[in-house]
This record gives sequence, C-alpha cells and structure tokens, in this order.
Amino acid sequence: MKTLTLLFVSLLPALAGAQVPTGALGQLAEIHSGVKSRRVSSYDRNGGNDDRLTAIAPGARATLLDVKGAGTITHIWITCAPGADKLNRDDLVLRMFWDGKDYPSVEAPLGSFFGNGWGETYNFISAPLAVTPGWGRAYVSYFPMPFATGARIEIENQSEQPIEALYFNIDYLEMATPAEGQGRFHAWYNREVTEALPGGENEWGTLGTQGANVDGKDNYLIVDIQGRGHFVGVNYYVNCPTPMWYGEGDEMVFIDGDAKPTLNGTGTEDYFNTAWCPKELFQHPYFGYPRVNGETGWLGRTHVYRFHVVDPIVFEKSCRFTIEHGHNNALTLDLASVAYWYQDTAARLPRSFTRVERKPLPAISPTDIHLWRDAWRRQQGGEPKLWGNERQKQQP
Repeated sequence: MKTLTLLFVSLLPALAGAQVPTGALGQLAEIHSGVKSRRVSSYDRNGGNDDRLTAIAPGARATLLDVKGAGTITHIWITCAPGADKLNRDDLVLRMFWDGKDYPSVEAPLGSFFGNGWGETYNFISAPLAVTPGWGRAYVSYFPMPFATGARIEIENQSEQPIEALYFNIDYLEMATPAEGQGRFHAWYNREVTEALPGGENEWGTLGTQGANVDGKDNYLIVDIQGRGHFVGVNYYVNCPTPMWYGEGDEMVFIDGDAKPTLNGTGTEDYFNTAWCPKELFQHPYFGYPRVNGETGWLGRTHVYRFHVVDPIVFEKSCRFTIEHGHNNALTLDLASVAYWYQDTAARLPRSFTRVERKPLPAISPTDIHLWRDAWRRQQGGEPKLWGNERQKQQP
C-alpha cells in the first residue's frame, strides 16, 4: 500500500528497489490513506502570543519533539534569540534520536547543520536546507526523516549564556504502520586542523616536485559509515590561512571496503560542481558557494555544499568519504563539515565534539601577513628595497 511518505521521501531514494525518483512534483496529486499531518511547535498553550521556549540555561537541554509511533518528519523551522553576535549558533548542539535509541543519529552544531559556519550568519539556499533572510535569522530543513517507533529532537545550550527565546515548528506525518524501505536520517559534524607535508605546503609545485596520493590515508574525513544506505550530501567549511588555492584536493570515496577509491575525483571545486578555483557567491538547489572569502587569493573562510538529491552514493556495507587537503594533503587548513546520509537502521555516530574542540582558528589578518613579510626581509639580510617576490638567497 502506498503512503503519503512517498511524496516527501521521493526527494531521495528508498533503500529498497532500484528505482531512483527524481522529484516530488509528479506525485503531488496522489491521494493517500492511513496518514495524518501533525505538528509540534513552541506555540503559546494559553492562546497568547508568547510562542516560545524561554530561559534555556547554559548546559541545559530543551526537547523540541518527543513522539511515539511511526511517521516521517517533513519540515523543521527554528529561530532563537539573542542574535548570533551574542549567542554563537555553533554553541547550540542539535541532536535527533530515532526508534527509542538512547544515542543520537544526528549530532551537529545548529548553525553548521543548517548551513552557516564558524558561528557566522548569512543566507543559504538549497533544496533540503536553508538559512533565511535577516542574514541568517531562521533555520529550515526539508529532509524527510522517517521513524518506526518514535522520534526525539533536542537542543543543548553549550554557550555561556541563556537562550532567551527558542521558536520552532516541526511537521510530521503520523502513520498507522511504518513505511517500508525507508532509511533513517543521519548527520555528523567533523572538524580537523590538518597537517602540512614534512617538506612544506607544496601546492602547485611552488616548493618543488609534488608527490602522489593513491590511497587517501591522510585525507580529511567527511564520514565513515558502517551499514547499508546512501550518502546524500555535505556542508564543507574551509578556513584557509594562505592565499594559495585550497582546493586541489580530490574527493576519494571508498565503498563496501574497497582498498582503493571506488570514486576518485579531480579536485575540490569539481566535486562541488564548479571549476577553476572560484570565489564567487553562487547557490543552486543542489550545490553552491553561499560564503566566500573577500581576501587576497583564497585566504580566509569559504563554505561550499553539495547535496546528492538525484545522484545518491549508494553502499551495501560501508562508505568512507574523504577529501584531500590540497593535492597530496599538502596544506594546513581548518576544516569542518556536516555529512548527511540514510541507512537501514538508526546507527551510532563516530564521535562527539566539545565546544572547545569546535572552536575555529582565527582568520589570518593583514597584520599577520605584515609580520611574515618582516621576518622574510630579515631572513634576506634586511635590505631596505626588498619588494617581496625575490627568491631567497642560496645558503653557502
């Protein structure tokens, strides 16, 4: 028997069967039975206009949704106060629990999950996720999130001040019986300050002959999944401390235990459906650059995303998704990501990150660059007319 779940889950393929739907519009006219629309929200139970949760103290957790039975979450909307200049959205941790599990299958900082990195706020547009006008005032998800026996969503305040107001609407379809063949939604945040090569940050061969990377051993990890399902996207946040291009790194995806990459890319920007080292704002429903640096070269912060809505990466046993940090992992970068996928059961995530572990490194400033220039000048003997691009003198 068909259920209304198909209308929304058609955004992504089910675990069962080979057919991959390409969108929901063709199914909008279908009529279904045994399904009822439900909503859990922060509305004022007394009929007034105080439609919010208040005074969520530092260290406290607020439960947004806790329902029993079968269904599919179809829409989430969240906003909170004070503003991000006082309450860092990445100090608020979002967790989702499926089917009575005592561990989350979704855990990520609120801002990074929805598409705003580094505690910043900016508009973000995609098919499954959005951050809306007012320069990032509200967070929206259209990811379908099925469950068989229950669902729970919470936010933990890991900041040093109260959440003064938290507003939310969570819409779901209540079902008499669980929909068949639907995976459980997962999302995981990772962050790493990567290490340069022992011989230096040899990107574009600026320091000599470049090496090769065929096994991806030291790549940045986007996710390592054990189980059956499909990978459906990533928000990728790059803080680059050099004007050198950060994106020569290839994605390498290892499926079902393959020793060599099952899928091997041709460059970071290529995976994100662009080309030739862009730094231009661009937002498509499935990929884009909602935040780019405005500094010299590629110095600074860049946010890119890709969602595999019609081209999911399918696996039977496992999926290890990695990407190089510069060609052959040459660069020191401050990388963070949120990976999104479905698998046949609600699984544990690889690990959690504390607030301290999530804190991004500061942006490199003009003062930092001036100090580097001064150190270089002194190394060159302190000549007063050195311009900056002279080759270093050979040591005797």
